[in-house]
Amino acid sequence: MSDLANTIKRYIDMWNETDATRLAEEVRSTCAENVIYTDPKDHLTGHEAVNALIRSAREQLTGMTFALAGPVDTHHNIARFTWHLVPAGATEPVATGFQVVTADDDGRLSGVYGFLDQKLTAS
Repeated sequence: MSDLANTIKRYIDMWNETDATRLAEEVRSTCAENVIYTDPKDHLTGHEAVNALIRSAREQLTGMTFALAGPVDTHHNIARFTWHLVPAGATEPVATGFQVVTADDDGRLSGVYGFLDQKLTAS
């Protein structure tokens, strides 16, 4: 598995982190300081903004888990992957998305560009 694919696994784990201190540490170690995050609902830059976005999402998505929905495809400093959001005890996702990311020379995410394939539905 490539280093970037491992970074994507850490990125998914970051979205599942509920402890604020550990989340802040994971954002700093996984994302470049001026990381750009863009999806249909948000466009933001930097550790603090990503941290706040994930904390807000965790408050709204209690009991749900993000998971990779297939292999991570990488080349050079670019990766693409699909994720699912699944409620505890469920087998079907309530949301799915596709992301393309870029990494800096240190292997940290410098850009995250997301698309929602299936928006959040009732669980």
